[in-house]
Amino acid sequence: MKVDYHVHLEEGPYSVRWWQRTAEALQAFSPIAEEKHTLAWMEQLSERMAARIRKGAYSQEWLDLYRIRAKELGLTQVGIVDHLYRFTEFKPYFEQHMHLADDQLGRMQRIWLNQVCTSSLDDFVAFITEQKAIWAEDGLTLRLGLEADYFLGGETVLRPIIDKYPWDHIIGSIHFVDGWGFDNPEAVERFDQSDLRELYEKLFGMVESAIRSGLFDIIAHLDNLKVFGHRISDEELVPHYRRIAQLLQEYGIATEINTGLYYRYPVKEMCPAYSFLQLLQEQGVPITTSSDSHFPDHLGSYLGEARALLRQAGYREIATFESRVRKMVELD
Repeated sequence: MKVDYHVHLEEGPYSVRWWQRTAEALQAFSPIAEEKHTLAWMEQLSERMAARIRKGAYSQEWLDLYRIRAKELGLTQVGIVDHLYRFTEFKPYFEQHMHLADDQLGRMQRIWLNQVCTSSLDDFVAFITEQKAIWAEDGLTLRLGLEADYFLGGETVLRPIIDKYPWDHIIGSIHFVDGWGFDNPEAVERFDQSDLRELYEKLFGMVESAIRSGLFDIIAHLDNLKVFGHRISDEELVPHYRRIAQLLQEYGIATEINTGLYYRYPVKEMCPAYSFLQLLQEQGVPITTSSDSHFPDHLGSYLGEARALLRQAGYREIATFESRVRKMVELD
């Protein structure tokens, strides 16, 4: 079976680059007939983008592009999981845990949070739930998920929302260490100002706590601290890898092979690293496949290569989810 369990409908910030990338996605599925870069072409593209912005990401027209792409790739299940920081109901959760002080990092992160926190969780859940039947008529399975940032002590906020809605799967992820969003290219210089060993200790310590919380069905991109190529030695990383693999097995929680860093970030490597993947397989940790796509034309990106790595590491099955119940299926 071919699945993609980590897919986003929209991200922001709403920059000129976002406008351009969204227009490129629309064009990928339905190119404008007019000669490219003419005034008539730009007028039609602008009309399309105006409609896209007006209707937003929770529109059948936008989600249909994901469905079209899934059929082209032979995917059978797709999990939409938008980030928790997209939802205005949980802005206080991020304000509590992010570094938002009156300094360069804090001001930059405050601006970013205001830019991306624009949607309603109720609207998201209702939209994906109602679209499931349309996908089913087309022979595809649409799953409702959530990617929830984990912060130490955040269980009291996360548990009620996880219990409230009819999720198929909950992904736990870590994008912040000491309140710093380490995958933000605008703050990459902090790597050079930090002790990498200490950063990795903190990251994997948070991963351990996320596993022990019991909140999540999948822990995402386990070693994403490498996003810009900053790493300690393999000898120092392997003990962390082994400890995380053992805990995932002990608590019965899955992870993913995530291709997002491979095609969207400087490190050009999937998560987890292959040596990490081998240890996960040795411990019998369930795994699924994820593109971490943020646009419909990126859905399923490099999942063929990800499946090949899984087979090379010894995996023969992948995890799927329905109503938070895991089912293992044959790796296609």
